[in-house]
Amino acid sequence: MILDAGFLIAIDRGESTALSFLTATLQEGAALRTTAPVVAQVWRDGSRQARLAKFLETVEVHDFTLADAHTVGGLLRRSQTSDVVDAHLVALALRLDDSILTADPLDFSALSSHLGPRTPEVHHWP
Repeated sequence: MILDAGFLIAIDRGESTALSFLTATLQEGAALRTTAPVVAQVWRDGSRQARLAKFLETVEVHDFTLADAHTVGGLLRRSQTSDVVDAHLVALALRLDDSILTADPLDFSALSSHLGPRTPEVHHWP
């Protein structure tokens, strides 16, 4: 499951719904992933984000590669949107055949509507 910034923020804040969801997800054995740009969105001060830092040790963090840049750019062109970070989550979901966890599923609908049957599953949280 690929995590967006909202979930990481909730973990950082210690929100009980996020912690409960995380526990259930880990019990199911789901791999947790995110992207380096998502981490950049939420990271501010490591001395104050110990919970987030610890959590990120359990998450596969994927870089933004040149191949991703081409996929993301094409997706943004086709969807006529501009959120590079969200488009990168979609590109990663396509590449890994994985789903996305987000608090803002509508952010992904414009992007995903241009993918046809390859559209990744988007789970709403909380």
